[in-house]
Amino acid sequence: MPGAASSHVCNVHLCLSAAFAGTMARVFVYGTLKKGQPNYKHMINTAKGIAKYQGRGRTVEKYPLVIAGKYNIPFMLNIPGTGHHVAGEIYTVDDQMLQFLDEFEGCPDMYQRTTMRIEVVEWEGKSSAAGSSVMECFVYSTTTYQPEWVQLPYHDNYDSSGTHGLSYVLRESRD
Repeated sequence: MPGAASSHVCNVHLCLSAAFAGTMARVFVYGTLKKGQPNYKHMINTAKGIAKYQGRGRTVEKYPLVIAGKYNIPFMLNIPGTGHHVAGEIYTVDDQMLQFLDEFEGCPDMYQRTTMRIEVVEWEGKSSAAGSSVMECFVYSTTTYQPEWVQLPYHDNYDSSGTHGLSYVLRESRD
């Protein structure tokens, strides 16, 4: 089965217990899945699994965040030390949502799910971030980018309606 090998590559990362909070995995989203962005609807669709907003954060290391392709998709290029500290949101997700996100993000071909250190900027609810201001989260970044993307402008925070003028094209609107 062709899909089995692909999902196995992403699920290998499930062994990395640092990105897990209990039975839930921590995921950092920086693009169209954030609140107020075009694909946020998937994060609150319980038919796809459970995603609980935990707070806001930013990458400890700098990364290039670019908007690329004819559909204006945000990509965090996996080039540590280049670009900006990228802002985003931290969620805890169940296995079903993590599997959905792997498929949605085209893992492992378009994006690869890896762990990154995320600095907590704001934390929701009564539970603390274990007294730590930095935590490991799964992040969908890419090493399979077009070489010319490195020359695109780097962003520190993604907004589909931002001043960059590159509105994201929803999948259902693509040709």
